[in-house]
Amino acid sequence: MVYSVWGFDNMKVREIRTRECSAWGGSSSMEYIQQLLNIMDCAKVRKDLELVRELNLPQSCIAAGYVRNRVWDALHGYDHETPLNDIDVIYYDPSDMSEEKDKLLTQRLNTVDMKDCWSVKNQARMHLRNQVDPYESTSDAMSCWPEIATAVGLYLDELDQIQCISPYGLDDLFQLKIRQSPRYMDTAYFKTRVTEKQWLTRWPNLTMVKMMIHNK
Repeated sequence: MVYSVWGFDNMKVREIRTRECSAWGGSSSMEYIQQLLNIMDCAKVRKDLELVRELNLPQSCIAAGYVRNRVWDALHGYDHETPLNDIDVIYYDPSDMSEEKDKLLTQRLNTVDMKDCWSVKNQARMHLRNQVDPYESTSDAMSCWPEIATAVGLYLDELDQIQCISPYGLDDLFQLKIRQSPRYMDTAYFKTRVTEKQWLTRWPNLTMVKMMIHNK
């Protein structure tokens, strides 16, 4: 199986051995890629990825806590998965940025799957909510999320292979680091978010990485 750590900015799917992360000088090694595959490639995840693929949305993936929580649970040796508040489906379509479309897509997934926690968001309009310049792609939008470890998503390609989109690589995710993304400027909210979500209680092996980033 080909397993890629690529953004949708690079539409050609190819095998990679490392993905240099210019922001940190690190890389996502084949070891981390294989670990991610071992954790995520199961019938339950594949079913969810198939549902999203059937929507035929550009640059779509399931991201955020869906991937992060499952990986951290596995690395802590937990037998039971941490419950998800949402299954975050993201895509990029500047041709139709209506919120109503996202609501209809969310309703469709919740009707078909009946988990009632699906959430679909077009990243082409999220800059309006965040009051920043327009994002250029799904990967670009993810790079502005609060934590690096959260900016990981999965999708199923036309060959039924699981692919990964990860603008900062997989190092923080697998090294159990909570680090503020360099493009996310609200440090106060970042800290509040970590506290309110009780990540350090749920996953005690996590470590906070101090960052010198200005608040808004």
